Amino acid sequence: MSFNDESLVDYARTLDCIHCGLCLRTCPTYQLTGNESSSPRGRIALMRAVAEQRLDARDPAYGEELDFCLVCRHCESVCPAGVRFGEMMEHARASRARVSPKAAPLRFVRWLAFGHALRSRLLLSAAHGALSFAQRSGILGRLAPSLGARGAGLASLPEVPRSRDRELLPPCTAAQGERRGDVALLEGCVMPELFGRVNRATASVLSKLGYDVRTTREAVCCGALHAHNGDLAGARELARTLIAAFEKQAAGSSEPLPIVVNSAGCGAHMKELGRLLEDDPSWSGRAAAFAARVVDFSEFVAARLPDAARARFADPDAPYRVAYDDPCHLCHGQQIRREPRAILDGIEGLRRVEMPNSEGCCGSAGIYSLLRPEDSLAVLAPKLAEFQATGAEILVTANPGCHLQWQAGLSRAGSRAQVLHLAEVVDRALPAP
Repeated sequence: MSFNDESLVDYARTLDCIHCGLCLRTCPTYQLTGNESSSPRGRIALMRAVAEQRLDARDPAYGEELDFCLVCRHCESVCPAGVRFGEMMEHARASRARVSPKAAPLRFVRWLAFGHALRSRLLLSAAHGALSFAQRSGILGRLAPSLGARGAGLASLPEVPRSRDRELLPPCTAAQGERRGDVALLEGCVMPELFGRVNRATASVLSKLGYDVRTTREAVCCGALHAHNGDLAGARELARTLIAAFEKQAAGSSEPLPIVVNSAGCGAHMKELGRLLEDDPSWSGRAAAFAARVVDFSEFVAARLPDAARARFADPDAPYRVAYDDPCHLCHGQQIRREPRAILDGIEGLRRVEMPNSEGCCGSAGIYSLLRPEDSLAVLAPKLAEFQATGAEILVTANPGCHLQWQAGLSRAGSRAQVLHLAEVVDRALPAP
């Protein structure tokens, strides 16, 4: 493989771009810099230049623009030509990683995290336990300044819950009241460690709606972080493990169980596993069938909540003002916008106020906020101002990365507003049958 080769980018897809410029106003990095190369249109032009042998794929400026992108996919929602920019970025990042590897320290961290920690529940628990100790002992606070920008990213991490709050869900959470069926639930890799309460709230809501909630310990990570960060081989390996685990779980069922996902980034990735494994004849059909089973929490609940007892979050005469912020991989990746709002609007004691740019990226973007904390905070800044201008007391989201980003940002701003996952809001509002 040469360093200027059509195989290094998804060349055919680069030709879909019609250069209309509609993506410019939605791109967070273009809004920060005003540089054409920092826009989707500009990055596509760079990819095409690599394929047409006008630019070396090892060029540092090319790599910087690939890394600078948040892959929020907002450009996809406004593109009249239907350019699949997220897929192009995954391809380009994976190719770039092969021809121009990162520096040795970063390669080691990626090897440790992507190759081992995210694949092992034991290692994830140990890592978060160590982080919890470092936070509570003050070690992290003393170490962070010596790590520069990445240290700032680590220092901004929320406090890791204590071990009792990081326990996994039981294999089955029984339905409450009249039983309506079974569902599978993805616990995920990071969710149990940082947001175990969200997983518990998710299982509780599904149980209150009459479903036995089944989990599997045989799959840890879905591979979304791998795919988004240039490790497509790792993403495919984890996809096969995930599919096999949920197939085994559903064995004996009269029909495939819906797989409920409460993380927007994981759900978007899992719904696209058919594409990820389309060139693998042994797995392509299984991947497509698996992807068809995946449903976001808001999709599943919005279709069933009206049948449940009336939900009440607080006193309707003194409602909480809430603002819903669309996670990028929910609104742009999965095109889900109506369902979360419909759920919130149906709960007594809440008054939803719309944020002006709710579909704009908050700057989290998976591990982007750790790798590029200054850029991440710059993207969040205007959204923080927009939220505070609404006067809302609760920010509702549906993705762990966004949850972390908003918590940290509001804390730094001195705001007393709460950040809650949609499942936490519904669980608090929905009475037991």
